[in-house]
Amino acid sequence: MTGTDPDPHGALELLADGPLGHMPAYGTTHVTMLALLAVAAVALVVLARRAPPDRTDRVLRIAGWPLLANSTFWTLWGFMPWAWNLDESLPLHFSDALRFLVPLALITQARWAIVVSWYWGLTLNMQSVLTPDVNYFVWVPLEFAQYWIAHGAGLLAPVVLVWGLGYRPTWRGYGAAYVATLAWAAIAVTGNALTGANYGYLNRAPSGPSILDLLGPWPQYLLVEAVLIATVWAAMTLPWVLLDRRAGTPLSGRGGLLRRAARPARGATDPERS
Repeated sequence: MTGTDPDPHGALELLADGPLGHMPAYGTTHVTMLALLAVAAVALVVLARRAPPDRTDRVLRIAGWPLLANSTFWTLWGFMPWAWNLDESLPLHFSDALRFLVPLALITQARWAIVVSWYWGLTLNMQSVLTPDVNYFVWVPLEFAQYWIAHGAGLLAPVVLVWGLGYRPTWRGYGAAYVATLAWAAIAVTGNALTGANYGYLNRAPSGPSILDLLGPWPQYLLVEAVLIATVWAAMTLPWVLLDRRAGTPLSGRGGLLRRAARPARGATDPERS
C-alpha cells in the first residue's frame, strides 16, 4: 500500500504504516471526526443544562456502563493472540487509564475521577485528538471506532461534567491531578523499562508528527512537557477559582477537589458523592 488509499470498505483514509494502514492526520476522516466532536460538545452541554439535574445524572450513569464494558472489552482484546503487540497491548498509555476514568466519573461522579478526567481529557488526550497516531493491525473499522470512542469520550465527558453539570476544579484538585499524572508516568516508565516499549511516549517521541515535536528532543521534552502541563493546568484552574470566589460556589464532596455551581433544581438535589 503506497500513498493514500481507501480502506477495503471505502470509508476510511489509509496511509502505509501499520500492517493494514495508518490514518493520516488532518485528512478528510480526521477533520470529519474533529467537526463531529465539536458539534457533540456544544449539543451535550446545552442538553445537560436544560434537562432536570436528576435526569442528567441518570443519563450519564447509563452512558457510563457501556463505556466501562467497552473499555474492558478493548483491554482484553489487546491480549488476544491475533491482536497482541507488546508496544501497544499493555494498558499503560494515559489514554488507557482515561478509558476507565471517564466511565467511572460518569457512573459515580466521584470527585477524584472527575478532576483527573478534566485535566487529562482536555490536554493529554487532546494530543491524540489533534495529532492522532493511529495504526491499524487487525480490523480497520473496529480499531478506528475504538480510537475515537476512547478519545472522544475523554474529551466530551469532562466538557459535559464541567460546563454542563457545573463542576469546577480547585487548586487542591489541580494538585491531586498532577500527582496522579506523575504516579501514572512512573508506572508507564517502569513498564517501558521492563518491555522496551514506549507507553506514554516517555521514552521517545511518536513516529508521526505530534505536539511533542515542538518541545525539543528526548529527554528534554519530558521536562518541558512537565512544566508546560503545570502551567496550562494552572490556566485551566484559575478562571474557575476566581469565578467561584466571587459567586461563593460551595465545595462539592470530600477532599475539596471540586466546587459545584447550582443548577435550576427541577429534580433531586446532588448527592455529596466522594
